[in-house]
Amino acid sequence: MSGLLLTTPKAWARRAVRLLPGVDPASPLKGRTVLVTGASSGIGEATALAVAARGATPVLVARRADELARVVARIEAAGGTAYAHPCDLTDPRAVDRLVETVLRVHGGVDMLVNNAGRSIRRSVALSYDRMHDYERTMAINYFAPVRLVLGLLPHMREQRFGHVVNIVTWGVQVKAPKFSAYIASKTALDSFSRIVGREAYGDGVTFTNVRLSLVRTDMIGPTDLYARTPALSPEQAAAKVVRALEERPLTVNTLAGSVAEVLNLVAPRLSDALSHAAAVRFPDSPAAARHVTEERPTG
Repeated sequence: MSGLLLTTPKAWARRAVRLLPGVDPASPLKGRTVLVTGASSGIGEATALAVAARGATPVLVARRADELARVVARIEAAGGTAYAHPCDLTDPRAVDRLVETVLRVHGGVDMLVNNAGRSIRRSVALSYDRMHDYERTMAINYFAPVRLVLGLLPHMREQRFGHVVNIVTWGVQVKAPKFSAYIASKTALDSFSRIVGREAYGDGVTFTNVRLSLVRTDMIGPTDLYARTPALSPEQAAAKVVRALEERPLTVNTLAGSVAEVLNLVAPRLSDALSHAAAVRFPDSPAAARHVTEERPTG
């Protein structure tokens, strides 16, 4: 249930070749320029290291210049090449300047990984006076990647090649309670990319929505509930991102997310009842009740 049926024939061929003894085919990322947001830690850092190991040149974007420099140093120490461009992606003018710089310095990018994001776990009952929760999740999870796509897409279409990977969440399928701000913003990005992908398909530009389950990064650290919940490592998540870059499937899903999506379609009220029961069993954390932001932004 990971978008395999939508994987290209070339991707299937590469998989088959990798099974042959003594054969190590070159990655389709070799020689590509890949912009990764939220690259100063977590999934973004692991993705930057992974694509560099496959011969790509990562362009790293995040707020923290010192952490970006650290990641660049790691890549260079391993024999790769990387560039850092500090940027606050919630600042529209800063994003416009970033796009201008990337086009001027790098001549555009071949691939874009929209990874930077913010998650908030808080019930609607505790959010009546917190419209800013919705505004700030939309700012980084939706408006920032849309602005990047709009800025970088013309060059991709002109060169007739490009791929955009969005790190979203299985929540776009599950519709989990207490994540109304987070999941709504990621669902907007998921839908935007499906539509733009259809328009740009004839120009060789494609999109993949990677709908990840929980990943153990700094973003989930403040939420006590997650300490007892199984989670992917950043490296495991990055492996899914790399597959999305190399094989360019429509989506990368989890089995649980796909099952929940089907249940939402065929038995929506049953799905509502099960979700409500889960929400009651796992109430808001003390941090959410105190109106402390539980999850921190990446990048």
